[in-house]
Amino acid sequence: MTTKYETHEHDVLIIGAGGAGLRAALGALAQGARVGVVCKSLLGKAHTVMAEGGIAAAMANVDSADDWRTHFRDTMRGGKMLNSWRMAQIHAQEAPERVRELEQWGALFDRTQDGQILQRAFGGHTFRRLCHVGDRTGLEMLRTLQDRGVQLGIDVYMECTIGRLLKDGDRIAGAFGYWREQGRFVVFRAKSIVMATGGIGKAWRITSNSWEYTGDGMALAYAAGAELMDMEFVQFHPTGMVWPPGVQGILVTEAVRGEGGILRNKLGQRFMETYDPKKMELSTRDVVARAIYTEVREGRGTEHGGAYLDISQKPADYVRKKLPSMYHQFKELADVDITKGPMEVGPTCHYMMGGIRVDAETAKSTAPGLFAAGEAAAGLHGANRLGGNSLSDLLVFGRRAGLAAAEHAKQVPSALIDSAQMEEAEREMLAPFGRKDGESPYTIHRDLQEIMQNLVGIFRNKEDLTHALEELEKLKERSERLSVEGSRLFNPGWHLALDLKAMLTVSEAVALSALAREESRGAHSRIDHPGLDPAWGTRNNVIVREGSAMTLRQSPVPELPVDLKQIVEED
Repeated sequence: MTTKYETHEHDVLIIGAGGAGLRAALGALAQGARVGVVCKSLLGKAHTVMAEGGIAAAMANVDSADDWRTHFRDTMRGGKMLNSWRMAQIHAQEAPERVRELEQWGALFDRTQDGQILQRAFGGHTFRRLCHVGDRTGLEMLRTLQDRGVQLGIDVYMECTIGRLLKDGDRIAGAFGYWREQGRFVVFRAKSIVMATGGIGKAWRITSNSWEYTGDGMALAYAAGAELMDMEFVQFHPTGMVWPPGVQGILVTEAVRGEGGILRNKLGQRFMETYDPKKMELSTRDVVARAIYTEVREGRGTEHGGAYLDISQKPADYVRKKLPSMYHQFKELADVDITKGPMEVGPTCHYMMGGIRVDAETAKSTAPGLFAAGEAAAGLHGANRLGGNSLSDLLVFGRRAGLAAAEHAKQVPSALIDSAQMEEAEREMLAPFGRKDGESPYTIHRDLQEIMQNLVGIFRNKEDLTHALEELEKLKERSERLSVEGSRLFNPGWHLALDLKAMLTVSEAVALSALAREESRGAHSRIDHPGLDPAWGTRNNVIVREGSAMTLRQSPVPELPVDLKQIVEED
């Protein structure tokens, strides 16, 4: 097949170069596959660096009683039993091995007295389980995986955005994208594709997520016929910066609470005593986020609408050693010395528990040839993710996705892609240039963020969610009239116009699923349905594309085997 587009061919193409994408690349390379990695930004800029607190793995280096069973139990309980039990089991069993592998590849961890990897306490975990490097764990993990990938010779395509997956009949056969710098189109032919594109936070106004987090992977997979699952479960991290306005939403790692930070309201009260007297500040994220939100709503919030998080009772040297990034972040951005006084924090849209529906063993989606791992995939975390489980998730399922994608590539012949698909994708992506006097992508993005922030936030109700879906429908119509000025070179307006399509898709999926789930569970809180409903504990919401319409179905949560059920029920 000759094509007018620049073309690259691989056995396995990985979209996303964060922890999951890089670990998948290493897994596929180990199987002898020709691997390409496409990333929207520069290599090393992935969002994995925002996971500061540590990697959850039952190594038992600090608490000798820890083992995979307790980790499995904590994960299932944290996820309010909506998790894929098999994913939670694989994750808890394989995480220690993945951490040791990182160490062999050169990751430098903080150490115990006898030279083992040091582990710290974290919300929702029974034992001290988070292997860490100060509060820069994600950065160290990414550096290690990247060095190894470069050393083994993966092909990396940086600053390239994928706009559509290409198909040969039902199966995924490649991807169509463009170079962000020159705006030229590029085709990737591949027998398997691994989606590792992260989350969807840029659809909300206050988020810890960077500009790349626009839900591309989930939207691409959905458009190609894959199912999405658990889309109502969006985690609001309890502690993002609230002041000054320019840094609102930037993450304040849970490690601050893991190392002894205390939350107080403006009256000086340690309010977590009211919400979770047993675990206090180390309660699960959904509980702490709602607690802060409630304190603010009831008039006990701080000056800028948050809560005080204080670790200044610890020795200054200890704080600077354990939390170097946080110390510098507050000093430089907010002019606050956290060794001397409290930080002001509030909830920020942080992580997506939902995503592409995958098989637990192989990470394959419901679309043949498409795999997914990390935040882009659903299942492991259920209704609420525990801190530190994201980094071990990337390692465990990134590896499995890479292995399975390479295996799949060995078994299928090269695909044929008709050029009509590419031409259609090109026409669609260039359409905003042809419209004069249309809508600005910036206006639509701002309106989208307001809708999601105000109507699909931490607390939800039927009226708000119905209203949100009506407003999203209007935004979709407005987005048909998007217009972009200038050329294709370095054009941020054009980039945003293309990202908006994905954000509108995932936002609709979130609102639709949240409206259907008439209960409060994990990160999903309905004011009009405040309790857990056992009937809803047995089913996941699944989003499917039928024609051009988005449809919601329910799928039964797989039943726990007897031996695992006993583990979860143990006290």
